[in-house]
Amino acid sequence: MNYPTDQLYRYTFTEQDVRGELVQLSSSYQRMLQGHDYPAPVQRLLGELMATTALLSATLKFEGHINLQIQGDGPINFIAVNGSHEQDLRGLARLREDISDDQNDFRSLFGKAVMVITISPEQGERYQGVVDANADSLATVVENYFAQSEQLHTRIWLHADGEYAAGMMLQVLPSAGKDLTGFQHLEQLTATMTANELYTLRGEEVLQRLYHQEQVEVYGMQRVDFHCGCSRERTLAALATVPAEEINDVLREEGEVVMTCDYCLTEYRFTADDM
Repeated sequence: MNYPTDQLYRYTFTEQDVRGELVQLSSSYQRMLQGHDYPAPVQRLLGELMATTALLSATLKFEGHINLQIQGDGPINFIAVNGSHEQDLRGLARLREDISDDQNDFRSLFGKAVMVITISPEQGERYQGVVDANADSLATVVENYFAQSEQLHTRIWLHADGEYAAGMMLQVLPSAGKDLTGFQHLEQLTATMTANELYTLRGEEVLQRLYHQEQVEVYGMQRVDFHCGCSRERTLAALATVPAEEINDVLREEGEVVMTCDYCLTEYRFTADDM
């Protein structure tokens, strides 16, 4: 039986200076893909990036948003997922050329690429970090980001198949110093978890199977949702920034202005009276 997922768990190991996270996605992931005719490799990458964004959103110590975007000169122009401290996520991808379902090599899909991580607190200054994305996997890119920006030893495991997405993260706490013995032990345990187990087991069962001999403190479960945030009012406000001549040309030719949200594909129609 497949259980409802779309949830994130945070936990620490009381006998090691290590923190962990687990995220499992299904309906939120499928909602992100709905209506978009993405090829299979892009669906998988969006699932992995969605899981990554959820994991990183849980590390925020303030109210705000985090945006992860990979830009490259390969077949995928860019791919991005935005998340909030409340685990509301949305994302999209844009392609330069067609991609076949068997194109799964990370490097060839993005070409020469960078990952841009933008953290935007509701109160305070925005932070942006850039890391080289020329790697064999998204997980490696994110691990390199933590090594470069925070000097914290981090391991990421990501899985996605177009229906389910999941991710796990282990990170050394600053109090551990340079002793990675406990981390390496937990790393070996975590690496035994399969994608299918992450897709079909409850989060509590995953943690019990992996760490039944460890002392684990779990900080509850947080719901993860797809949330676009678009509205008719926001779309109309965006149109207000377009020169009136352009709007009038469209109204004369089409009789209305039609705007479609890039994320959820909701269509908004505006007449001359609306404008």
